[in-house]
Amino acid sequence: MGQMTMAGGWLMLPILLCSVLGLAIVIERAWALRATRVAPPALTDQLARIARAGALSASDREALAAHSPLGQVWAAVAASRGASPDQRRERIEEAGRRAAHDMSRYLNTLGTIAAIAPLLGLLGTVAGMIDVFAALEASGAAGGLAGGIGQALLTTAAGLCVAIPALAAHRYFTGCVAERALLLERWAVRLMDTEQGSPAAAR
Repeated sequence: MGQMTMAGGWLMLPILLCSVLGLAIVIERAWALRATRVAPPALTDQLARIARAGALSASDREALAAHSPLGQVWAAVAASRGASPDQRRERIEEAGRRAAHDMSRYLNTLGTIAAIAPLLGLLGTVAGMIDVFAALEASGAAGGLAGGIGQALLTTAAGLCVAIPALAAHRYFTGCVAERALLLERWAVRLMDTEQGSPAAAR
């Protein structure tokens, strides 16, 4: 790896940095976007209790919102009890958008890595070809020619090796966020339906 980095020139350093950062984001988002993390079973099992609880205190709502993305949405459902249907829908939708935004954290960075890594590789290709022509103009030495071509090929390959998995991960996690947002919406509707059928809702 060290020899490849040296052969690829200084542009291999930002490509390697993109690789490390992209891998860190993939691992972090894979952990954060697990279905059991977004809608923990320990919380969904409390659906009936939360629906019957009536008005929750501010501290209880804050604790619920800090629990998970589903907790954020359910806290908004609990906080909007007694509001008009339009106001309630607006507050719940706002909580859903905020939860979706939190779940999308770092995905813009991952998409940027997927976009710039091949550009860095292309820049390395250009730099390598410049070295090739400089070597030809200076002495026509085969060694300079081979070195320039090697740099061009290495940086291009490295950039593509970073960009392809980063782009695939970005697409996957973007779809995952949309799927989890729908999951939160379904659980919010389920909580409101349970509220309407609970004794607290009848009072």
